[in-house]
Amino acid sequence: MSTPHVVVVMGVAGTGKTTIGPLLAAELGVPYAEGDDFHPAANIAKMSAGTPLDDSDRWPWLDAIGQWAHGRAGLGGVVSSSALKRVYRDRLRAEAPGAVFLHLTGDRTLIEERMAERKGHFMPTALLDSQFATLQPLQEDEAGASVDVSGTPEEITQRAVAALRRLDS
Repeated sequence: MSTPHVVVVMGVAGTGKTTIGPLLAAELGVPYAEGDDFHPAANIAKMSAGTPLDDSDRWPWLDAIGQWAHGRAGLGGVVSSSALKRVYRDRLRAEAPGAVFLHLTGDRTLIEERMAERKGHFMPTALLDSQFATLQPLQEDEAGASVDVSGTPEEITQRAVAALRRLDS
């Protein structure tokens, strides 16, 4: 890519943000930050108990991710964040105006299967419906691209790189 963007890998739980994010960062030659690491302990406890976060839970988390992205402006980086609502992405852009979003999309059945196979993750499959209900896909005026999550992680990453390169041209 011609300029080192900060890429926010977004999507509902189970789309592969934690898998694709590091692969994408390696391909782009920039650092990766795991969005889940920015959650306060109270958020993780809430989600582990099967309770969806509300906006008051998300604001400090989004601000922390936005601050990391701001610090990477002009240097590039990849960070994961569900960023399900436009208002969440707007909040991230307020901190890091040059951020672009890579929306990982896919069939609900495939995503649920992948979630069921995960080991040691705090997000239960029971919250997947609330994630899809909350999701507001990228809008035309938002810098970003959507990539389908079918296939191998390497295939998804190559589609992501191609989509991000198209944004630059």
